[in-house]
Amino acid sequence: MNIVVLTGAGISAESGVPTFRDADGLWEGHRIEEVATPEAYDLSPVAVQRFYDARRKALAEVEPNPAHVALARLEEVLGDELFLVTQNIDDLHERGGSQRVAHMHGELLSALCRSCGGRSHWTDDLDDFPPCPRCGIPELRPDVVWFGEVPYGMDVIQGKLMRADLFVSIGTSGAVYPAAGFVQMAAACGARTLEINLEPSEGTHFFNEARHGRAGELVPIWVDEVLRPLGF
Repeated sequence: MNIVVLTGAGISAESGVPTFRDADGLWEGHRIEEVATPEAYDLSPVAVQRFYDARRKALAEVEPNPAHVALARLEEVLGDELFLVTQNIDDLHERGGSQRVAHMHGELLSALCRSCGGRSHWTDDLDDFPPCPRCGIPELRPDVVWFGEVPYGMDVIQGKLMRADLFVSIGTSGAVYPAAGFVQMAAACGARTLEINLEPSEGTHFFNEARHGRAGELVPIWVDEVLRPLGF
């Protein structure tokens, strides 16, 4: 059975990572246009770098929760039959034990060089504009997908969705495209669909089944249901 799992801000929120946007439309106190667009970076690069530097530091203060750990257990058993794609830019899936995670919106612990296009693992600040480890030019920016940019790996993701037997969305709002359209794509190709979310999302009506509650409680239960018939 091929399973595609999409995770969003809700799974990381249970570990203490702030969700993408507050009810007032602000992202950790900032307007989206100030910190999450190429135009914002061109206008105020230091301010944008410091925003992501602070988020990078904050990763040290959070830990994976049982939902992350359960998905790693599922990967350990299913191997290539599980495709885990996340909208999150934190490293909680990896720290929870997952070895293969597709970060469609990039990663906080990576820097992208605007000069050579190279990517480098990065844990330090970027607001002092250090040189790129690959080309030496000080053009590093956060390796995250901003509004107006194309998410990473869409061809691979779409291919996995087209071959999926089951699509599971965990902790997503169902409002941000293209990820919000994954359920319809998977269903159109014959997959069953399951939503696991704290509350109904904007796309709940597209799913065959929806379970609402904390991911840290519901995801381990679902993983057990998948693995039990396999003898695990």
